[in-house]
Formats: sequence, structure tokens, C-alpha cells
Amino acid sequence: MSKNISISTKTGDKGESGLISGERLGKDTSFFEAIGTVDELNSWLGFVVSQFDNNFPHDKKFLLKVQNTLFYLGAELAKSPKVKLTSQHLKDLELRAIDLELKLKASWHNKFLLPGGTELAGVLDITRAICRRTERVLVAHSKNAKVRPLILKYLNRLSDYLYLLRTYVNAQYEYGEREFNS
Repeated sequence: MSKNISISTKTGDKGESGLISGERLGKDTSFFEAIGTVDELNSWLGFVVSQFDNNFPHDKKFLLKVQNTLFYLGAELAKSPKVKLTSQHLKDLELRAIDLELKLKASWHNKFLLPGGTELAGVLDITRAICRRTERVLVAHSKNAKVRPLILKYLNRLSDYLYLLRTYVNAQYEYGEREFNS
């Protein structure tokens, strides 16, 4: 009979936690702020995926791929010797964004759009804002630790993609976007 493995190791009870490398750091370090914000972003992406209906099978599948990619990103931040974000991850994201841009060509807006619209687009706006925060947190973390530029590029492109996706969702549901009035 196999022994159950507990989620609680009790090794973090004093405010420290371990990296993949075995190194222990305080939970208040920029590393844990970064990794925690990546986790929050991934959780919101999971919520977005759960909200997709059958109208968006390709987008749902792609966001599941993005969620997996964020695990690569987090593992790299945690100094995994085996797992790294690749340039192919970035290329896949950029290609998907280009595809959405082409689909939106007829209904593209050249002004700032108010967040929201459909419920799904609103959740995508929240997720995009969290993605931008994740990028800022990682830029701050990069002042204390090495963060490959590819990671920052990926997060920057991901926020662009999420904006395109929310706009595409609203267009698919024929929601009349509200533009910022200056």
C-alpha cells in the first residue's frame, strides 16, 4: 500500500520556501512576488478557459497551451536546470496574435476601448491587467536576479494577445465597443 503524500511539508512555517534548486528564500523576496504573480495570472487564465463556450474552441485550446507555457516560465524563474521558456513559445503567441489581428481587421478600433463589454471580455480585461502587473513585477525582480529578456517579451506579447482576444470576443458577440472619449 502506498503512503499518501501531504501537501503540507511544514518547511515554510517560518516564512521561507524552497526553490527547485534547493535554495531557500524568504517568502517576502522579489522572487516569490514574481512567481506568485505568475501563478495568479495562470489562475485567471484558467478561469477564462472555464468561461469559453463552444464558439471559441481554438482560443480555448490555445489558452490551455499558454497556461502550460507559464509553468515553463515559472520553472525557469525557480532556476530549474531542465525547463526553460523557448523562442518557439513566443513565436506561437505572436502568430496567434497576428491571426486575431487579421480576423479583427474590419472592426478594429483606433481609440482606447473601455474595459468590459461581454462578461467573457471583462474577465479577459482583468486577466490582461494582471498580465501587465506580472510583467512589472518581473521587471522589478530582474533588478535582483537574472531574468532572460525572452520572459519579459513573452509577458508583453501575452498582454497584447489578451487585449486582441477580448476585442475579438466582443466582436464575435456583436457587442458595440465603447471608446474612451477625450
